[in-house]
Amino acid sequence: MRQLIEWLMPHLIVVPILLPMGTAILMLLLGDTRRPLKAVVNVVSCLLGLLVAIALVYWAQRMGGPQAVGVYLPSNWPVPYGIVLVADRLSAMMLLLSSILGLGGLLFAVARWHKAGVHFHPLFQLQLMGLNGAFLTADLFNLFVFFEIMLTASYGLLLHGSGWPRVRSGLHYIAVNLLASTLFLIGVAILYGVTGTLSLADMAIMVPAIGESDRGLLHAGAAILAIAFLVKAGAWPLNFWLAPAYSAASAPVAALFAIMTKLGIYSVLRVWTLLFPQDAGVSALFGGNALIWIGLATLAFGAVGIIATQRLARMAAFCVVLSSGTLMAALGFGQPAVTGGALYYALGSTLAISAFFLLIELIERSREEDEKPAYVSELEMDEAFGYPIDLMPARDVNLDDDETELIGRAIPAAMAFLGLAFIACVLTIAGLPPLSGFVGKFIMLSALLNPAGLGHAAANPPAAAWVLLILLISGGLLATIALSRAGVRYFWAPQNRPVPRLRVIETIPIGAMLLLVAVLVWQAEAVMGYTNAAARGLHDPKEYIGTVISTKPVPSPTASGEGGLRRP
Repeated sequence: MRQLIEWLMPHLIVVPILLPMGTAILMLLLGDTRRPLKAVVNVVSCLLGLLVAIALVYWAQRMGGPQAVGVYLPSNWPVPYGIVLVADRLSAMMLLLSSILGLGGLLFAVARWHKAGVHFHPLFQLQLMGLNGAFLTADLFNLFVFFEIMLTASYGLLLHGSGWPRVRSGLHYIAVNLLASTLFLIGVAILYGVTGTLSLADMAIMVPAIGESDRGLLHAGAAILAIAFLVKAGAWPLNFWLAPAYSAASAPVAALFAIMTKLGIYSVLRVWTLLFPQDAGVSALFGGNALIWIGLATLAFGAVGIIATQRLARMAAFCVVLSSGTLMAALGFGQPAVTGGALYYALGSTLAISAFFLLIELIERSREEDEKPAYVSELEMDEAFGYPIDLMPARDVNLDDDETELIGRAIPAAMAFLGLAFIACVLTIAGLPPLSGFVGKFIMLSALLNPAGLGHAAANPPAAAWVLLILLISGGLLATIALSRAGVRYFWAPQNRPVPRLRVIETIPIGAMLLLVAVLVWQAEAVMGYTNAAARGLHDPKEYIGTVISTKPVPSPTASGEGGLRRP
């Protein structure tokens, strides 16, 4: 494997973009009448994308050196004139996360949701293409391009399945994101006017040399660009669209949307650490305090939203807001140890929220099932958990306290699965032990409240750190109360409800995501080593900048004849 990855690098970097793009084109050519074939093609493509993401993570951790920065020039033009794709630890990790969520959501959709409208499979692949490209690109213009590809596909996916709630929330979603895209272009134009480049690495070199007369314009452009990113990250007060949109989307679409807010946070983190690192002089950590307090307000808003709603889908949407607020507040401190804990937290919370969106679909569906007869045959079994569905009267049966027959009852494995999965989601989202949500929050708070114990210079924790501590505890408490209340209402209170019927293909992605959440705890030391290395590379971007700038185009083959020309 090591030799294969070495042979494929750096060309492996462009595969997460070309693979979904080619798959989307192929499925459009297949037309609307071959859904089973398109489903198979889509699943195979997502599996290949997952393998590529795993290979990139393996390369970044084992083969890429201390900073692990891989550069690919698709147009073979020198930096900063051509398109540049960069894979480091952070982008590889986000690629892996989006691949897992994409495959899980697709497997769930194949059971039924992919039939609810046209062009689901091409839009799904274009969504993955936009996400992957945004994680890999190294210049602002192509970041905008991949953002728009992702958003255009998300407009269609949000409306998938039709219905007035989806149309209404979809129109709000489209209007808000179009406004954010306009701000994106304005911010990029201002930064280009000040620095004369769109390459992030080249821009990072230009920023320290900008005169005082233009520094205010530089900060204004960065602030406008940050607003566009924060809209997509679900930051308060710009997140009024998020809960209606995410709760109205179909379950597999909402599960994939769980990573879109993380893309907004990733973009803020990438641009911020490159342009305004700690050694940037008067511009060092520009906007960090604003990011902290916006994150704290978002965290509080998400916690109140969870306790204030009764619908599970809206609770899950506010869980997205809660997670985004926690990440924004933690990342704003600009400390590598805190950033490492935040990245670890992002992995577990995103997986749990995505699984929660899928789980809600099964829970809600179980409430709508008609009453099923109590007597059954042992010959016909449900495909997932073996629930008998045929009728056979029984004789001389034992009765319980309610005079209900005990013999012939189906083993409630489906309810056990739903209940245990629900508990795992609650523990992770609320940040309770022993799952990864608690571990991530503990690491972040330890780094903030005890900087000397983690290798930082001894200092008193800032007031914002104590506010974050209070909000994390109170937010976790409110999330626990709200989700426990929902669990009682859905699992404990109902009487005489028939055992739901589940399909294997719908339970596999939920179980797999929650199993990965458990693996994050089991392998916490290894995962934290990876996220800490990614955080150090972010906050000390010299290696990133140097590697990108020093990458040279591959010489073209010499033309026939003496003195053949080479492309520059």
